[in-house]
Amino acid sequence: MLYQLYDFHQSALVPWRLLGDMTRSFISHPFVPASYTHFGRSLAAGLEVMESATRQRGKPAWRVDSVKIDGETRAVERKVVARLPFCELARFRREGATADDPKVLLAAPMSGHHATLLRGTVEALVADHEVYVTDWIDARNVLLEDGDFGVEDYIDYLLRFMRKLGPDLHIVAVCQPAPLVLSAVALMAASEDPAQPKTMTLMGGPVDPAAAPTRVTELADTRPLSWFEQSVLTRVPAYYAGAGRQVYPGFLQLGGFISMNASRHFDAHVKMFRHLVQGDGDSVDAHRRFYDEYLAVMDVPAKYYLETIDRVFQRRLLPRGEMTWRGLPVEPAAIEHTALLTVEGELDDISAPGQTLVAHALCSGLSAARKQDMLQKGVGHYGIFNGRRWREQIKPAIADFIRAQA
Repeated sequence: MLYQLYDFHQSALVPWRLLGDMTRSFISHPFVPASYTHFGRSLAAGLEVMESATRQRGKPAWRVDSVKIDGETRAVERKVVARLPFCELARFRREGATADDPKVLLAAPMSGHHATLLRGTVEALVADHEVYVTDWIDARNVLLEDGDFGVEDYIDYLLRFMRKLGPDLHIVAVCQPAPLVLSAVALMAASEDPAQPKTMTLMGGPVDPAAAPTRVTELADTRPLSWFEQSVLTRVPAYYAGAGRQVYPGFLQLGGFISMNASRHFDAHVKMFRHLVQGDGDSVDAHRRFYDEYLAVMDVPAKYYLETIDRVFQRRLLPRGEMTWRGLPVEPAAIEHTALLTVEGELDDISAPGQTLVAHALCSGLSAARKQDMLQKGVGHYGIFNGRRWREQIKPAIADFIRAQA
């Protein structure tokens, strides 16, 4: 019922958005005298902000079509190289790529946002790497007959992709999948799998949430698992391909994202309004690009959502040495050949500094020469993998680590 109510609300807003768009087009027309007045500009700006804040967005396009290298533009080709029910493995390769380019598997989070949130991550890496991304499919579009998807299935997918791309592979986990990537690599090490990756980079992920509690970890700790099951899960309505599938809907996840920093998002829309009134097109475009990505959300399989809360946040199975996969123990100490780099952001309020660093103690089988950690000053969670400091400081450090360990 929750999903249907949300869709009804969105549908009910359509006539008002259309009316607002028509009014904005009229009041902004150069032949209308009011378009030159402060009142006219303010009305048009307010209507555009309302439309931006209430519009329902689909999955954004990747838009990684080219990259600049030494002032020269090179085309970038995106190709899906593997398809599974819940994920497409996408490859990004630039024009002029060579066999010396390290292969990087970018493990995107399945946490409500589309993998396209890592667009900036891919754009920076593809300049000197061959990049593969786990492009997760919106759970509401996955047929019920394709079965369920949980934490162990995520690890299954990682193992399958690493074996397809290995052994000369480097894996990078962004945020949520850090403990699952660590688990998958540990399983490969324990079985002496020849496809073990050469390096593993864990970026701002909850390897041990208790190492540095945040509002996210406190929410998981203060409520029983049954509360999440009863309060935030719903079934996909009949008019979607995944009808009947139980999911954690993207619109609830988005509400959680925004509530954590409500004043910041309110201020951003106020600034957008002022820029529109002032005619500052560049600032408005930057705002639109960010929110078109940030407000585009996807549904997460209910089983994966609940198991993440249970196994990663509440029981903390990996740091306690109790994590298992298909009945097998997960032992990070078995890792001896995959070098480890952890990256954390000083201002990260989702996976605070210390949560990812724990991986070094867990990987006790690695020598000090094959471990490296990086704490980036002045960045929050998203600044770890997007933005100027990512491009200028973090990405070069990862590239140097990959080449040094290869």
